[in-house]
Parts: sequence; C-alpha cells; structure tokens
Amino acid sequence: MLAAQRCTDGATQVSTGWSRRGISGSRVGSHRRVLKVRNLYIDGAWTTPRRGQGREVINPFDQSVVAKVAEGDDGDARSAIAAARRAFDSGPWPHTPAAERGRRVFALAELVERDADKLARLETLDTGKTLIESAADMADVASVLRYFAGLADKDDGHVVASPVPDSRSIVVREPVGVCGQISPWNYPLLQASWKLAPALAAGNTVVVKPSEITPMSTIKLFELVDEVGFPPGVANLVLGAGPAVGNELAASPDVDLISFTGGIATGKTVMRAASANVKRIALELGGKNPNIVFADADFETAVDYALNAAFMHAGQVCSAGSRLLVEDGLHDDFVEALLARARNIKVGPGMDPETEMGPV
Repeated sequence: MLAAQRCTDGATQVSTGWSRRGISGSRVGSHRRVLKVRNLYIDGAWTTPRRGQGREVINPFDQSVVAKVAEGDDGDARSAIAAARRAFDSGPWPHTPAAERGRRVFALAELVERDADKLARLETLDTGKTLIESAADMADVASVLRYFAGLADKDDGHVVASPVPDSRSIVVREPVGVCGQISPWNYPLLQASWKLAPALAAGNTVVVKPSEITPMSTIKLFELVDEVGFPPGVANLVLGAGPAVGNELAASPDVDLISFTGGIATGKTVMRAASANVKRIALELGGKNPNIVFADADFETAVDYALNAAFMHAGQVCSAGSRLLVEDGLHDDFVEALLARARNIKVGPGMDPETEMGPV
C-alpha cells in the first residue's frame, strides 16, 4: 500500500512511480517525494488554483491517501475557457495543416505507449481496478489517439451536386471551436482520450475536467501533452467538483460544445446548463444492459462472457452485463456454473497481480 504523510508546506509526501510537473514521486515502495499542489494546466503552463485549494485522492481499496491534487473552481474554469477561446479565435491551431495536427496527436500516442506502465499504475491507484485492466486501457488509449491522428487529414470535405447549372457545392469540415470535456471516474484516461483525440485532430481547443476522485492519470496525460508541445491554450486541464467546474463548462457561452460521460441525473443537469446557449451537446450516460444466452450457445464460452460482462472493473461499467436472460432449458445449469465461478473471484488490491477484481 502507498504511504502518505502531510507536510508543513501543504504538500503531501507520497510513494508513487512517477515524476514530473503534475505528479512527483519515485517507484512504488521505494523513496518518497513531495507532491506539490500544482495540477491545473491552463494556457500552456502548470498553475495553482486561484484559491489554493486541494483535494485528497483516496485509494478505494483501503481508503489510504494516495496524493493531494489541486481543486479548481468556476474561476479557474473561466480562465481555462478564456485561454481555449483565445487559442481558437486567434491562435495557430485551427489553421495548422491537418497532417501536422495529426502528427502532434500521433506523438502524444507514442508518449502514452512509452509511459503506459506508469499511467496504468496511476489508473489502478485511482480507480481500484486491476493492473491488468488498466494496462489494457492504456493500450486502447494509444490506439484511439493513433486512429484520430490518422483521420485528421482524411476528410476535409466533399463536393455535392448543386441545383444551379454548371456548378458544384462544396461541403467543408471545420472545427467546432472550444470543447468542454467532462470524463467519468471509472475509465478516466480512456474516456478522456475518446474526447480529446478527435477534438484536437479536427483543430478544436479543449478544456478537460476529469472526475475529481480519479484525476491522476489525466494529470499525467497532460504532462505528455506539454511534452508534445501543443500551442498554449489548445489543451487545458481543470480539476475540481462538477457543480463548480463542470457547470461552468456547460453554461459558458464561450464553450461551443460540451461532452459529458457519466450518470443520467448529472447528464440532465449538463443539458439544462448548456441549453441556455444552444450549444452542441454530446452525452454518454448510464445503461442497464441485458446479456441473453440461448440453449444452443457454447456453454463454457457463454459463462466466460457473462462473468466478464458482469464483473469486469467490479461491474462499474456503463456497458456492464447487469441483466442476464437465460433460456429455460439451460437456466439452472448456467446459473449454477456462473455462481461457482463468481464465488472463486479473488478480490483484493488492484496493484496485486493475483487480484482478479478490485473493490467496489
């Protein structure tokens, strides 16, 4: 387990495996370093929140304090939005050739792959999921970044028929503008990459707000963003609670699109806040997903998939197979086999390689 100790200067001593501007430390279980509360990334620079507030990040397995990170508020969100607005309206990024934008996003993918082990460990400390699950997520993050990097220069527009004789109409794809992006706690970096990669590749500027309870891997990602060297204001990171930071992103007239992944109740709040400005909204909310097994299914394969669908990341997944419908003739045997497998799942700390499921 990680050990944390409060320091006199308001920082936190922490044993981790990473060091740079946002998160400082050394290998887990070895030395200790001081984690400075300096984790907002605005206009190309790391900065402290305007009120100097911080939040403890808690290991969900044993409730120990993993780190202390900055806690921004609506004022910090406004600063980030203003930086993104300037970068879009008068900065070079929207006018940068698509191939060059793609190269920058591809470079970010390379850095994610380089630091995949560090990112996976942060993800596990944050969320409690197993290290195997986190490692798979990091591979997906790099893949998502590469996909949209390659797509950047593939579809600038197309020609369509025109009702005017001897003429053609041209459909041109242009960036939307400033994108507010709110990602959930359960897949912090994967969800952030799904939002960040297409937005940057298309020439938009972004303000990212990760979940306040699982921010560490996203902080590390923005260290890599800084290393790539995107122009100031293109990619901004604000940590903080939803009612302050998230609401500002949704309600601000300077944000052209708001993307939110999370619960239905919060999604409704985001929609209401965004409706005043009639901005574009992308919502990915919760679900209740049926897994249907017929009698002619391969029995062992069906049990494997049902188990994985229900218990991956302790079932804390929007696409989890939380309902299981089994054909009558197969029902009793299937339930018995599934229960036997479920009872043998080894629950423990995500950092333990023997753990099969982390805490709820």
